[in-house]
Amino acid sequence: MHGAAPALPYLREAMIFLVAAGIVVPLLHRWRVSPVLGYLLVGYLIGPFGLGLYAGEWPWLAYLSIPEISGVQTLAELGVVFLLFVIGLELSLERLWALRRLVFGLGSLQVLVSAVIIGLVAGLLGSAASAATLIGASLALSSTAIVMQLLAERRQLGTPLGRAAFSILLLQDLAVVPILFLVGVLGAQQGNGVLLPLLLALGKALLVMAAIFLVGRQLLRPLMRLVARTRSPEMFMAAILLIVIGSASLTAIAGLSMALGAFLAGLLLAETEFRHEIEVDIEPFKGLLLGLFFVSVGMGIDARVIVADLLAILAALLALITAKALIIYLLARAFGLSRALALETGLLLGQAGEFAFVVLGLASQMALLPAADIQFLLIVVGLSMLLTPGLAALARRWAEGMVRRRPEHGQPEPVALDGIEGHVVIAGFGRVGQAMARVLDSERLSYVALDLDAEHVARARAELLPVFYGDASRLDMLRRAHLATARALVVTMDSAQAAEHIVRAVREFAPELPIYARARDRAHARRLLQQGATEVAPETIEASLQLAARVLVSTGFSADAAKQRIQIEREAELRRLRETLP
Repeated sequence: MHGAAPALPYLREAMIFLVAAGIVVPLLHRWRVSPVLGYLLVGYLIGPFGLGLYAGEWPWLAYLSIPEISGVQTLAELGVVFLLFVIGLELSLERLWALRRLVFGLGSLQVLVSAVIIGLVAGLLGSAASAATLIGASLALSSTAIVMQLLAERRQLGTPLGRAAFSILLLQDLAVVPILFLVGVLGAQQGNGVLLPLLLALGKALLVMAAIFLVGRQLLRPLMRLVARTRSPEMFMAAILLIVIGSASLTAIAGLSMALGAFLAGLLLAETEFRHEIEVDIEPFKGLLLGLFFVSVGMGIDARVIVADLLAILAALLALITAKALIIYLLARAFGLSRALALETGLLLGQAGEFAFVVLGLASQMALLPAADIQFLLIVVGLSMLLTPGLAALARRWAEGMVRRRPEHGQPEPVALDGIEGHVVIAGFGRVGQAMARVLDSERLSYVALDLDAEHVARARAELLPVFYGDASRLDMLRRAHLATARALVVTMDSAQAAEHIVRAVREFAPELPIYARARDRAHARRLLQQGATEVAPETIEASLQLAARVLVSTGFSADAAKQRIQIEREAELRRLRETLP
């Protein structure tokens, strides 16, 4: 007989995290605690510096704590990878170009000015030039993971605040490459090395980025269309994961951030008709892995060190947040942002970010900073991230107070993510959906159509029509098509069950939205009306009415008289359908 099978690696850690994600965090959210803050608090509690400290004294606590952060951090990095992938999906090259002034102007100045000022302060406090440079570069960046999650929770990604914060964060993510290069340069000089290997590494990195971009533009759309034709959700998901993790791996091999590779992949897929379906499918993976990342941040906070050096840590924390918030505020005002918006942006981005852990970890390996200084900085970074949800709420109240006291004219109103509203959403782009789209086009009415037939979608995209690949029977998919700001929904899908399901779901989501649905026959039309459809068009009845109109014209009726008579019969038929409803 063989012995017992070995346990799966990190099985206990996975169970503890799932309990936290499925039970503890929802309970905290019920008490109006932000999910991000909830994950950070849970991470501290279950980490080696929380319950783990007492596991030796009370062994049963070992089942509720995670003693090692390393295994969790490896998986947690994927959370940031998927976050950057989704950011790339939501951006697109056109939107990046539209935000170029904020990204390359405001974002670049924020990183440079913050790094210089923080580095100078570190130098005045006694750090060597190389150490001060690294401290300034690492603390100049903010937390993309926390800020973007907070903006998404508050549905502010498409608002002026969301655009300003996103522009700065995007440039910060792009700054990862030169900062990693800087760490390598300082490490090589520390070890009396030469810069040639580092220059070669940078060249290799740029080649990898160019290859992902150029090859991806040629291959991704045909690949996704090929997978979509299989109508297999499993294959579609496998292709998405392959693209995300494959791109992240390529940039990691080149010595760059994995998140940068994922961002490039998202940016390329944003140009295709599959972007909305991918966003819906990838959301659960991103949410869980990002939660794991926040847990890992909380696990790294050691309360004992905080207590031992409380005043210095609090002073450094206050100085960091104040300095960054003030720098961002002044730069934002210089770029034309209102006082309220500049203040809220500054406080929202005042923390240090997850990339500081990477830079400080490399600095530790290369002995560029003393171990005590690194631990001190890691605690300041972790606490600044922990305070972000509270600072964001405080900034929101201050900004609203400023607007009430002194309203600023000309401030742009919040808009939907892609600025579309008052449009018609067409669920299904077969022959009926295409006919509907032609009518709307002829009257210059905007629409967004969704369909699972990759060939239909590909032909429509070739004609530059706003048609996307996606399962229109899923409410999440319709919400990605901005159903909340639409003027009507037209359901033209072949599947009777799918049509009834989405009419019922949309009626619960938007009670006042007009819903027009295609029905197969009288029975199907009756069920659609019961689910909440505003109007239905049974195919069998409509075909007979159109045939009757032609017969009337052929027997001498004028076209207008025949049309009027058929309309009377159509209304009578719909009235009879409604009268049969319970």
